[in-house]
Amino acid sequence: MDTVRLDREIHRTTAPNGVTVLSERVPTVRSAAIGVWVRTASANEPRPKMGVSHLLEHMVFKGTERRTAQEIALALESRGGSLDAYTSRDSTAYHARVLDADLPRALDVITDMIRRPVLRDSDLSLERQVVLEEISTVEDTPDDEVFDLAYQTLWPHHPYGFQILGTRETVSALSADDLKHVHARGYYPGNCIIAAAGNLTHEAVLAEAAKQGWFDPAEQPATPPPLDPVPPAVRGVRRGFAKDTAQTHTVFATDTIPFADRRKYALLVLSNVFGGGMSSRLFQRIREELGLAYAVYSFTSFYRSVGMAGVYVGTQPPRAVEAIDAISAEFARLAREGLTGPALEDAKQQTLGQLMLSLESPTSRMYRLAGTAVYAEAYRSLDEVLRMVAALTADEVSAIAAEFYAPERQTIVSLGPNGGGAAA
Repeated sequence: MDTVRLDREIHRTTAPNGVTVLSERVPTVRSAAIGVWVRTASANEPRPKMGVSHLLEHMVFKGTERRTAQEIALALESRGGSLDAYTSRDSTAYHARVLDADLPRALDVITDMIRRPVLRDSDLSLERQVVLEEISTVEDTPDDEVFDLAYQTLWPHHPYGFQILGTRETVSALSADDLKHVHARGYYPGNCIIAAAGNLTHEAVLAEAAKQGWFDPAEQPATPPPLDPVPPAVRGVRRGFAKDTAQTHTVFATDTIPFADRRKYALLVLSNVFGGGMSSRLFQRIREELGLAYAVYSFTSFYRSVGMAGVYVGTQPPRAVEAIDAISAEFARLAREGLTGPALEDAKQQTLGQLMLSLESPTSRMYRLAGTAVYAEAYRSLDEVLRMVAALTADEVSAIAAEFYAPERQTIVSLGPNGGGAAA
């Protein structure tokens, strides 16, 4: 067991079988958050099996060797706690928030679900319908659906461009054997990260993990499975998709940098000033000055192998092209001028405030710890991150703006009547 103290109240232990345990003690609360991250998710799926990781995430809630689905639901809720899960492109996470005294119970339930699901055919036939309803929900939410189309356009032949939920066709074809195959190949200690934060000690978390068998010798490798190389994204194209909607929903997007790349802080600063709130350039120009949209914002997403950044806007179909042109002009201005002087200092201060406020709860602190391990990022204390943001220079930020906010780099995807007017 290799244990390292990363910060005053933060520790990391790596066991010989590969499982990593991270914890942060927050003695001022009476709660604890704990979760297990499995480094197998949609990025590991072949196209015909699209959605299998997400369906498996659903199915582990349907029962284990020790608990029925109802017993899983009651185990923590009956104590006032909560249990949840999600599937992303790079990981599948199972996490709970409970009273500090119930931390052992929470890890017991999560371990039971992850290590001993029954994955019955009878449950699959029912849960498949639930996932198909979830897919229908996205189809009825065009401001979500347009993001799926943007990923698909950027990476048409790589799992990063696949839909996390899968499609009706792929989900309908998945079998219990498919789920068991993914479980056997991904749900082993060397591919898992345990993260916890709250009124706890690292020693107590290790003791509970040991009781649950997380440190037992295993035949599986002590490393996660490799990812397929990510090909260059499709840049600078326009795609329109027809849908009978009241608005045209448009996403500008381009590939950027991975999660572990320290340049992401400059991207966060730029995204904030570009479309991060009511004071941002896009909000002031597109909504306040031109009245072209109710919702317009910028976004950043960072993954293990690549990142994504861009802008979303929803507008009346007759004004969609006008909105696209106005946003493209703002891209060009930011890429050309960068950020300097008071504008840069204000953007850095906004980012500093967001970073600090984002760590106000044990759950958010747990997510931060897990992220460092999921994305193989060197741990940096909050103070170190704040110093890095504060030290960003105009040249550094302007170089990022010129590279990633150049209008000719943006792929533009629209969803709405007549294809949203975005097709070139």
